[in-house]
Amino acid sequence: MLRLNLVLLLAILASALYLVHIQYESRRLYIELEKAAAQSRNIEADNESLQVEKRAQATPLRVEKLARDRLQMRTATPAITQYVTYKNAAVAGGGAHE
Repeated sequence: MLRLNLVLLLAILASALYLVHIQYESRRLYIELEKAAAQSRNIEADNESLQVEKRAQATPLRVEKLARDRLQMRTATPAITQYVTYKNAAVAGGGAHE
């Protein structure tokens, strides 16, 4: 009977230690999950702010200003427009009007 009680006591101790270990791992994994969720929220917020900044950078007025200032481009006017004509209309697209 003493051996049975001793074996049962060891089984209870082992079970208790295993339970403590499982609870510790569960808490550790929960903390990691919360950290990952917080990081995901931060990345989503950064992505949103970058999308807003991208839309602000691509406004037509800003693009036109950059084209004028950095690329030395100018708007097309009839004075600087060059028209190209084909000598043979059939080559230009199968009888297109000139």
